[in-house]
Amino acid sequence: MPPILTTSADPNTKTPKFKCPPGTVDTHIHLFGPTEKYEWDPNTYYTARDATPEMNIALQDRLGFSNSVIVSGGAYGRNTTHLSDTLTRFPDRFRGIALIPDDLSDAEFERLGKLGVRGMRVFAASRGGVLPTISDKISARAHEHGWHIQFYPHGADITEFADKLLALPNTIVLDHFASVKAERGLDQPGFKTLLRMLESGRVWVKLSGPMRCAAGDFPYAAVTPMARALVAHRPDRLVFGTDWPHVNMDGRNVPNDGDLVDLIPEWIEDAATRKQILVDNPRKLYGFPSL
Repeated sequence: MPPILTTSADPNTKTPKFKCPPGTVDTHIHLFGPTEKYEWDPNTYYTARDATPEMNIALQDRLGFSNSVIVSGGAYGRNTTHLSDTLTRFPDRFRGIALIPDDLSDAEFERLGKLGVRGMRVFAASRGGVLPTISDKISARAHEHGWHIQFYPHGADITEFADKLLALPNTIVLDHFASVKAERGLDQPGFKTLLRMLESGRVWVKLSGPMRCAAGDFPYAAVTPMARALVAHRPDRLVFGTDWPHVNMDGRNVPNDGDLVDLIPEWIEDAATRKQILVDNPRKLYGFPSL
C-alpha cells in the first residue's frame, strides 16, 4: 500500500489573543521538505507537504515564539540528514530530537549533539522498522552523550511502559500528555501513573497535541482538567508544544495554531507559572541560552 499524503497545517494562522512571554519555546514541531531535495524513507507510511524551517520561523514570529524544537519526522525514518541540515542553517532558532539507528556511532552522536540534538525519540511500537522503540542499549549510549529519551506511547497505555522507562538512566520526556485519554478523567490509571512518573523528578511532560489525546475538534475541552492538574502537580517538569504542522490527522479538522496558543492561559492560569513552563523549563531542557 503506498504512503498517504498526510494533512498539513492551516495556512491562515491566526494571531493569538494571548501574548507569549519573551523567550517562549515551541517544544514540538516537525519539518519537511523541500520535497525535491530530501527523500522519504522507503518504508514510510506517510509523506507530507513542505513544512520548511523558513515557514516555521514565520509561524514563530506570528505566534510570539522565540525558538522551536524539531522532532525528526517519521516520514524520513532514521535518516538524520534533514534534521542536521536544518540545525546547521539555523543554529540559533532550533534544537532537535532525532530518530536514530540502533548502531549510531559515537562520532555521529557527538556531531549531532554539537549541532543541537538533545534527545532521541522512541515509540510504543514500530512500523516496519521505520520508528525506533525502547532499547536499553541505545538509551544507555544516548545517556553517555547527555541525551534524553522522548517517548510517544501512541496507541498504548503509559502504564505499560512507566517502569521500563524509569529503569533507564536518561531523563524522560513524554509527548502529548503521554497519550492519556482525556475523556477518561483524572482518576484513570494512566493519569495516576503520569503523576507518579512526574514525582521522580526525571520525567517531563509536553503540554502538546491535545488533539492526540482527545476526540473531536478544538477546543478539546476534556484536556483542560488534565492540563491544570499537571500544572498544579509539577510545573517545573512541563513544557508546551504546538505539534505543527499536525500530520496524521486525516479525517479530522486540523487546529489553527493561533487557537492552540490561546489555550495556554486556560491551561496555565498564573503568569509566573506560564513563564516557567513556556520559557524557563524548555530553555533548560533543550539547552537554549537562558534569558
